[in-house]
Formats: sequence, C-alpha cells, structure tokens
Amino acid sequence: MSTNLIAIGPRRSRSVWRPAALRAAVVAMAAVLCAFGSAIWIEHRAHLQVDIVIAAVAMTMTLGRVQLGVAHRDRLIGTAVVAVAAAGASEVSSLLLRYPFFGDAAFTAAMAGVIWIRRFGPRATKAGTVVVVPFITLLVTHAEGVPAHAASYDLWCALIAVVAAFWVAVFQLGGAAMGFREQRSRPSVPAPLTTPSSAGRIPASTRMACQMAVALGAAFLFGHTVFHDHWPWAVLTAFIVCSGSRGRGDVLHKGVLRAAGAAVGTVVATAIAGAFPPGDRWSVVIIFTVLGLASWLREISYAFWAGSVTAALSLLYGYFGQSAPSLLETRLEAIVVGAAIGIAASWFLLPVRTGSVLKRRLADALAALSAFLGAPMGDAGEVRRRQAHFQHAVTQLEQIAKPLRAQRMLSGASDRADAVDLLHGCVEPVGTLAGVFAGTKADAVPEWDPLRRAVAANVGAIRRALGNKPGAPFRRIEPQADSTATSALIAMDTALTGLAESALLTWQPSDSPAEAPPAARHVPADRSVPPPGVRAPKRADDRAAEGPHGGASVVPDTEDASGCPRG
Repeated sequence: MSTNLIAIGPRRSRSVWRPAALRAAVVAMAAVLCAFGSAIWIEHRAHLQVDIVIAAVAMTMTLGRVQLGVAHRDRLIGTAVVAVAAAGASEVSSLLLRYPFFGDAAFTAAMAGVIWIRRFGPRATKAGTVVVVPFITLLVTHAEGVPAHAASYDLWCALIAVVAAFWVAVFQLGGAAMGFREQRSRPSVPAPLTTPSSAGRIPASTRMACQMAVALGAAFLFGHTVFHDHWPWAVLTAFIVCSGSRGRGDVLHKGVLRAAGAAVGTVVATAIAGAFPPGDRWSVVIIFTVLGLASWLREISYAFWAGSVTAALSLLYGYFGQSAPSLLETRLEAIVVGAAIGIAASWFLLPVRTGSVLKRRLADALAALSAFLGAPMGDAGEVRRRQAHFQHAVTQLEQIAKPLRAQRMLSGASDRADAVDLLHGCVEPVGTLAGVFAGTKADAVPEWDPLRRAVAANVGAIRRALGNKPGAPFRRIEPQADSTATSALIAMDTALTGLAESALLTWQPSDSPAEAPPAARHVPADRSVPPPGVRAPKRADDRAAEGPHGGASVVPDTEDASGCPRG
C-alpha cells in the first residue's frame, strides 16, 4: 500500500505550505476536473443520470490517494479491478433500491470480504482497497437519490471507473515525469523481518471484517428505521470509522474527528448552499474548491478532510434542491449515530488493542534497524534496500501515532507516543549511515565498527525486552570522538536509550552476569582492529545482534501483538 506520508524523515510538523503537499493537491484536482468533464460528456451522449458524474468525481478523488506511487503493473491491475468492482457496485445499488434487505446484506458482505482477504498478503490488500472505491461512491449517490436502472447501466459504471483511473494515471505519471517526487513509483512493501506467532489467535483481518459487518448491519438498521431516505449518512460514517482501523485508539480518534469535522462542514455548507438556488453553476465552483482544500488539508488532520468532504456533499445536495435547513439536524444526527456505531463495534467486538499494534510495529521497526546495522559494507544496493525497509517500518509506526499523541496531550500518558517519536529519531542517523556504509570497502574494518556493533547489541537488547525475553541488558554508550559515522551512531543510541527506559519494555535478568541497565559504557575507538581480510572474534552481545552472514537475527518480539495489522 502506498503511504499517506508524502515524505519520510525526522519527525517535524508537516506544513501544508510545503511544495510537495501543494503539488499533490493540484495533481489530484486536475485529474478530478478532467474526469468530471469526461463524465458530463458521456452522460449527455448516452442519456444517463447525473449520478454517473458524481461517481466519476468520487472515484477519481479516492483513486488519487489509493494509486499514488504504485508501480505500473499494479496500476493496470487496479484499473481492471476497479472496473469490475464498479459494475458490481452498480448491481448492488440496484438491489438497494428494489430489495433493500438483500442490498444491505450484499453491501455488508462485500465490505467485510475486502477486509478479510487482507490475510492473503499485500497484493490482496491492494485489490481490496481498490474494490472499496465504487462502493463508497454508491453511498454518495444514494444520499443524493438515484432511480432504479437497467442491467446495461453496470457497463457504463465500469466505463466511468476506467475513465477515472485513466485521468488519475495521466496526471500522476505526468507529475512523476516532471520531477514531482511524491508522484513517483515507490518500492514494493518489504516483507516483515519478524514472524508473529498467531497460533490460537484470530487474525486481525478476521476481527476487522467481523467489526465491519456488525457496524454496517447496525448502521443499515438504524438508518432505514430512524433516518429513512437519509440512511446513507449513518452507513457512510460507520464505514469510514471502521475502515482501516489500527486499534481501538485509532477508531476512537477517527470517530471523534469524523463526527466533529463532518458536523462543522455540514453546518457551514448548509448555510452557504442556502445562498444559491438549486442548479446554480457557482455551487459547482464552490464544490470543487472545497474538494481541493480537502485534498490539501488532509495532511494536517483527518478532521479537515471529513469536514471538507462533508461540506462538498452538503453543497452537492443543495445543488439538487436538498438544502432545506430541516435536513441539517437529520444529517448531524445520522453522522453522530454512525460514528457511535463504528466506535462501539471496533471497541467491544474482537477488539484490536492499540498497545498490541504498537508493540507489533515497534518490533518490526527494531528488526529492520537491526538488519540495517548488519548490512554488508560496500554493497550500496543492499544498504539502500535495508534503509528503505526501516523507513517503511517507521512509516507504519507513524500511522498509529496521532491517537497516541492525542492521549499524551490530554492525559499526560507519554510512553507510547514517546516510543514512536524516539524511533523517528533514528531515521536521520540511518540516512547518514547509509551513505557511510555504502562508501566503505567490503574488506575494511573502520574505527567506528566496534561502536556499530555496540549499538546493534543495544537494539537486540531492546527487542528482547519488548518480547519479554531474557538476555544481555541494554548498555548506554558514552559520547566519543567526533566523526560522521560516530556522531550518527551516538545519536541513534541516544534515541534508543530513551526507548530502553520506556515502561513498554520488560527487562528480564540475563542468564549470565552483566551490569544492570542503563549504566553507561565507553566503546574505545582504538579497540584492536585486525588486519584487512581477518575478522575480529565477536563477543556474545555482538552475535546476539546479528544473524547468519552478518544479517539481523529474528529475535522473537512480542506475542501480545501477534496478528495485529501492520498497515
């Protein structure tokens, strides 16, 4: 999956004024406008309903995020999948109109199914993400109100999906050709270096599929019973809150932001829509302006995205004559009910605990860091590959960081959020060391090599403590003579020291006598170095940090977190 982070590096506040964020928003809206024009032309020529135009805009907006940075082959596969899914979603839409009970069941089964197939690997996860796109569009068009249609309409929906994917590809590939880094194809997601022990545990994909099924079923029930024709608001909110959840904290955080942002967006948009008569073209201009802001501001907070998209939908319904103030209260109630249903389903039904997700992703990041420190000197390709693996693992950590930081701000509980920030503090030293490792001759033993081994041993100690395993303790390293590699290694060890003192770790006594952490030690820079071609004998703590051929050993991490989602 492509990451939502436009760039990865040392943690810093992400300003929307950065060129990358602005370019990404411009590229997305250029694709949306072209898809909008193409859909209007098709709608006029084929005498279709206006919902086909709404579908084109919604699919283009969503595909612009889903397919950002994907490889060419995956983009082609995604286009084929979204076309088939669009035809299927059109048929489900018809079922919702003719036989609501069966339509509700088909929609719920489809959404739970695309989550369940994540257990089959990254490619299945990508396919499931693309399948979701036309089903989200289905909810948007049903909120506007659509008539029943013939079976041939399914083919038109598939064509519109291809048109949306085409314009997304044109502008994303064009942006990459112009040198926009955020639009370039990204390396495939590396396989994790740790293998969770999931025997006797329900896989996270199965848990999340069950949560989605229950949440959507309840949202359909409440929606049809309480909100009647406006049921899509409750269902859409429940789906958004449950989809892509990364633990109970993430669901609660997203649900609150969704409800708050959508409420503000609905109030503002309803007030603006009242100033324009139905069918006014200026409403269309404002809708696209709001969508552009939504794409731009999402990097700051999900609340901005939720508020902007809800405002755009409210303006759209006003364009079709549904801007009566009496609908405002109904929309807000449906949004709050949908958010509450999504939170309740994720919180109480087979919950995925935030602490378990955090430990799982910390374990993956530390395993990748251990592998990087054991990279073969002089092999630039392998060094960069291991660096990319670590950066990906840190990105996965960042995905669960916002609710943890919110918890730190509100309650003062800082251990979890601090652990994410400390791992982020290793990204810059890893970037520096990657250049040093790649430029070091394979048969050389540099003066900083003992320090590298000591830091690698400390990484191994933290991994064992995270998995509640006994072994050599963490030993803080004192500052040493300044050089590029030494400074980077000391900076990395400083971040690791903070992590070693975290309450997340459980330190077990070592089998052999050793000083208790976190006593500082000095790794002498003039430690005896054998002549070229002769390898120095490794100490026990050096071997603990390395696997065969100098690679990272797969130290068992934490069984509490096994089976939790990585992304």
